[in-house]
Amino acid sequence: MPDFRRFLKESRMFAFDGGMGTLLQARGLKPGQSPEAFGLANPDIVADIHREYINAGARVVTTNTFGGTDFKLDAGLEVVSFNREMTAVARQAAGDRAFVAGDIGPTGKFCRPLGDVDFRDLVEAFKRQIRGLSEGGADLLIIETQFDLAECRAAVIAAREVCDLPVAVSMTFEDGVSLTGTRPLTFIDTMQNLGVELIGTNCSAGPEGMLEVVRAMLPRLSTPFFAQPNAGLPELEDGRTVFRLDPETFAEQIKPFVALGAKAIGGCCGTTPEHIRCASKVFEDVAWSLPEPPERDCLVLTSRAQSVAVSPHRRSKVIGERINPTGKKQLTAELQAGQFSEAFRFAKEQLACGAHILDVNVGAPMVREETLLPDLVSALVSRVQAPLCLDSTNADAIRAALDVYPGSPLVNSISGEPGRMQALGPLCKHYGAPFIMLPLLGRKLPVTASDRLAVIESLLREADDLGVPRRLIMVDALVLTVSSKPESAKACLEVIRHCRDEWNLATVCGLSNISFGLPARELLNASFLVMGMTQGLSAFIANPGSNRLMESLSSSEVLLARDPQARDFVAGYAEWKPTGGPLPGRDSHLAGAAAPVETPGQAVIAGAAEKVVELVEAELAKGRDPFEIVDSDLIPAITEVGEKYERKEYFLPQLLQSAETMQLAFEHLRPHLEAVSGGKERVKVVMATVEGDIHDIGKNIVILMLRNNGFEVIDLGKDVPAERIVETARRENAAVIGLSALMTTTMVRMEETVNLVREQGLNCKVMVGGAVVTQDYADRIGADGYSRDAVDAVKVAKALSGAVAESRGA
Repeated sequence: MPDFRRFLKESRMFAFDGGMGTLLQARGLKPGQSPEAFGLANPDIVADIHREYINAGARVVTTNTFGGTDFKLDAGLEVVSFNREMTAVARQAAGDRAFVAGDIGPTGKFCRPLGDVDFRDLVEAFKRQIRGLSEGGADLLIIETQFDLAECRAAVIAAREVCDLPVAVSMTFEDGVSLTGTRPLTFIDTMQNLGVELIGTNCSAGPEGMLEVVRAMLPRLSTPFFAQPNAGLPELEDGRTVFRLDPETFAEQIKPFVALGAKAIGGCCGTTPEHIRCASKVFEDVAWSLPEPPERDCLVLTSRAQSVAVSPHRRSKVIGERINPTGKKQLTAELQAGQFSEAFRFAKEQLACGAHILDVNVGAPMVREETLLPDLVSALVSRVQAPLCLDSTNADAIRAALDVYPGSPLVNSISGEPGRMQALGPLCKHYGAPFIMLPLLGRKLPVTASDRLAVIESLLREADDLGVPRRLIMVDALVLTVSSKPESAKACLEVIRHCRDEWNLATVCGLSNISFGLPARELLNASFLVMGMTQGLSAFIANPGSNRLMESLSSSEVLLARDPQARDFVAGYAEWKPTGGPLPGRDSHLAGAAAPVETPGQAVIAGAAEKVVELVEAELAKGRDPFEIVDSDLIPAITEVGEKYERKEYFLPQLLQSAETMQLAFEHLRPHLEAVSGGKERVKVVMATVEGDIHDIGKNIVILMLRNNGFEVIDLGKDVPAERIVETARRENAAVIGLSALMTTTMVRMEETVNLVREQGLNCKVMVGGAVVTQDYADRIGADGYSRDAVDAVKVAKALSGAVAESRGA
């Protein structure tokens, strides 16, 4: 076989294989049984499946290692040896007829602050798996069915730290967004910054349902892409999960992907060798070339939920400068104490004023930046959606912050200081982090444009030699004050223009430096901004709270024809007066960013966990009844959060932040509530992931929401037999049983619990949910309720428990 990287460049499409689990079930895999353990015990069956797919036309077969990390693998199976043996099985079956893709699925864990696993722990777990895949003879790695951007990054970074195999990454989306709030284009932007070789989407839908996801990836896609749809959505038939999309229809429905420029097509749940055979015929004679993206040559920063593209040809972006302790006594004191309230306030204020990116600097006396910078970054990530700029001269602090950031942050900065590019350039490449290139070689400032451009050219050569892609580089035009160097503004403008015209590089500057030592600084700064924008200034670091500055920015975008029909300008300044007017809300993510946090309810909505106990205590000090605080403040607030989640104004990170804030408030109030009520019994719910299923992320989120809404939850964990679930419900006199399943092979276990509840005559209700569960399935097995997500689960549980209470005569 040729090298896979060379194969990717050939002018033809190719086929991945299809579902492994579907075929394993047909050969004896029992519901709830681990496919990994079954495959290890039956390597001939796995090898036969690989050969069937190759005979059907697959040029890439995927190892039976989807759950091959420490977090999922059965106890007793050693990670490296398991992955090595399964890869060797695929390698032997493939021979020289197909490539072998080492399969890496999600761990089922969230890294901090969403979960309790450190990013580095995820990386190390993936490294152990990848070591086995590499030793077993994999030609490439496929990181698939991912639902969190941070975990995608962890797996890619692990791959780069273990081997030089090409990497394919695939994320799964529902309704155009991943579980943790990432949209397809942001996923693409982040993976391209990381330099992966093949990007795609899989699972969650059939071909028709996946088409819009692929279209959403295309605007900046410059990497070959692939799609692996299901054979339709799962249905239950005689106790078995079936997928009804037949091979011929599947093939017909993948034709639009071919037209859009897909490099490869494969199958996910329910697909078989016949699906791959029919699909392969669709594109066997199709010449392939990489489609030209409509938005080219952008430097793109990402958070978990948002992309910000920076380019000389796009709107200028505002980098808020306020989270910097220089000259700020209160912020300095808080940072020295490890507190972040002031930093959070600056973040929200700047976003409300129009900042697109937030600069984060913790460089204060008596502060350990390598500890504090990642702590603050981690705290901000769960509170704001805008990308962050990591501002530090401490390389260890930058490295630590890159470990906790879920997307592609901006690193500020890499100068010409000896060894700085060698230290930070490869680090930024490794983490897919764009950076600011600062044209400084030593203490002497390059005053003229030619001096600066010479330094920039030298640094670009260094970056090229280190393999750092130009897509990660933004140039600081180096603003010097005109009060001491009158020609510095003109030199700066020449540098900006040269970077745009000759190198097509984005530029940035610290705007306020231009006016240092002069009166009317805001006037000078605004004038210089306008001049810089005409030359291609891509971003600027400033205080977005300056009305004059933001007015100049908005009006210049109209005059540079970058605000079509002046829509944003009209929306922001329709009632403007010379004395000042409303600032424009530049992006939808800014809405409500500066909402006040003065009550416990507002704290819950904002996810202000650091304030909620203090606010609850203040309400109690006023003499308010603790039940009134719960009923009038906290419950309406968490309900509003749920509604925002349903409207997709909030995503999982915000939902969890608000839920945890609510829980802090409730726990603080609990002694007061019990003192008043005499320990009134709450409605009990038993929650469990069904037998054979070890996924519990969704269940744990539901539990958090139920507890915040006043339920007493008995969490039985994961892989729980029906008998134990029903016995616990009987013993605890529970009103509701909640069942979760993520896999089609284990969802059938839900029916066992429903039947057992009926057989034993328990007066309780059963609700079900999970990624593969549908309302139709719930109806088929006789469940009393179905919830599509954690917010809906609360509504269902309230309705079901109300019915039980009525039947019990409560």
